[in-house]
Amino acid sequence: MTSSAAAAATTTVVPEDIADLLGEVSIFTAAGEPVKFKDLWDQKEEVAVVALLRHFGCFCSWELALALRESKEKFDSAGVKLIAVGIGTPDRAQILAEKLPFPLDSLYCDPDHKAYDVLGLFYGIRRTLFSIASTKAFSRQLTNPVKNYTIKATPDDKSGVFQQGGMFVFKGKELLYARKDEGSGDHAPLDDIFNIVSPSVVSTH
Repeated sequence: MTSSAAAAATTTVVPEDIADLLGEVSIFTAAGEPVKFKDLWDQKEEVAVVALLRHFGCFCSWELALALRESKEKFDSAGVKLIAVGIGTPDRAQILAEKLPFPLDSLYCDPDHKAYDVLGLFYGIRRTLFSIASTKAFSRQLTNPVKNYTIKATPDDKSGVFQQGGMFVFKGKELLYARKDEGSGDHAPLDDIFNIVSPSVVSTH
């Protein structure tokens, strides 16, 4: 584990039984089918990267989804399950999936941000609009906007627009990595994620 990954893993506090707590949370596939977290990956030994985006109409979500899409082949070749969850209804998820595009079978919806609450992810207008991370994100969008981005993917229920995301890596029920976004656009470095999942996959074989 790299020093930055280790720092994120040690400073992000989550309950010891987080896999069991999260496992009982019901969300939806991008097609609108209900599913529990515990059914998204093999709870015995499969390695899963769980990326919690912000709401589907946030350009930061599109920015992260693009990076995940570009890395999906690498995850697949390593036998790692990629799970991207966003806030909003399936129809809004489908807008992102079509426009970006992003694979539907890796995209899920949590319209009531239940998983975000269980994981204790940050929430609030200050972190969303006025943090250092959000300022940098707005600057990136102005200078290098995500292609095909549309605000039309924003959920009708605005209760989740101030919700931040995070990144978690599990091996079965064992939590290998946890990082809560400090503000909009404060995504986990994917290099850190690859450094964690690679030895974990090797150890399962």
